[in-house]
Amino acid sequence: MQQPFAMVINMKRAIIIGAAGFVGGYLINYLNRECGLEVFATKLKSEKIENNTAQIHDLDIMDKEAIVSLLFEVRPDYIFHLAAQSSVGLAWKNPGLTIDVNIKGSVNVMDAIRELYYKPRVLLIGSGEEYGHIKTGETPIRETNMVRPGNIYAATKACQNMIGNIYARAYDMKVVMVRAFNHIGPTQAPIFVVADFCKQVAEIEQGMREPVMYVGNLDAKRDFTDVRDVVRAYALLAEQGIAGETYNVGSGHAIAIREILDRIISMSDCDIAVEIDPNKLRPVDVPIIEADISKIRTLTGWTPEISLEQTIQETLDYWRGSIRNN
Repeated sequence: MQQPFAMVINMKRAIIIGAAGFVGGYLINYLNRECGLEVFATKLKSEKIENNTAQIHDLDIMDKEAIVSLLFEVRPDYIFHLAAQSSVGLAWKNPGLTIDVNIKGSVNVMDAIRELYYKPRVLLIGSGEEYGHIKTGETPIRETNMVRPGNIYAATKACQNMIGNIYARAYDMKVVMVRAFNHIGPTQAPIFVVADFCKQVAEIEQGMREPVMYVGNLDAKRDFTDVRDVVRAYALLAEQGIAGETYNVGSGHAIAIREILDRIISMSDCDIAVEIDPNKLRPVDVPIIEADISKIRTLTGWTPEISLEQTIQETLDYWRGSIRNN
């Protein structure tokens, strides 16, 4: 396995903006333990980060001056911008919040970085959802594919990507963009499909609900990658990515949500029925999203290493333990 930052002699600093979410904890641990970086992480005052390997700061990215102050204090070599409203479902319900956080907040971060007296390496995290409506012959999707966002969240992330490219070229900033496809794993919130399914099965096994799974669109195909592979890709791109360029991070293989559900149910001894929940259906759902990951593989040697089966099993076991303990 290729390790990023392998030649670092003096400990360098990384800051993760918006580290209280699912990916943040995994990224903190990877950068500190595997990369040997001194890690700083930000969260909202209302959030919690239970991690003693990072120095934690409260930060609202809607406050540009607060970002400037923190960056001058920390003086990071690497900046990972994870702060986002990342739920597609919530974006449909609250477009204004999603636009504020994902576009205005990102511009605040970029402008704050411009004020530094040096040029740190910056990774802007986007989404495979940006590609939106994929035409026949366009799968797997390359970074050069036209983006046709099919939902509010995707539109904000596509805008962030374009802004990042402009800042990299216009202001000579070391900004690298990522389009991350669906990432999954233990501790993910159940507003996301795999965690939702696993939580429902664990609750059924404990007799907390009737043996019926309530689901949304099962025909959509998505590209799922274990979060631990994803953060390894982020670290490699933060070190090696070319400024102004965009890189897909995914498994390179799309799988139907129905097959994910079948695999999860097969890991349980319970007899479980499946019913469609209209509340879980989205106004517009893209039929297939699958990444071409040749660009990141050619640059860094990165490929996913953790199987989908392992990720699903460990996610289900996490929810079994969480529900049992609570």
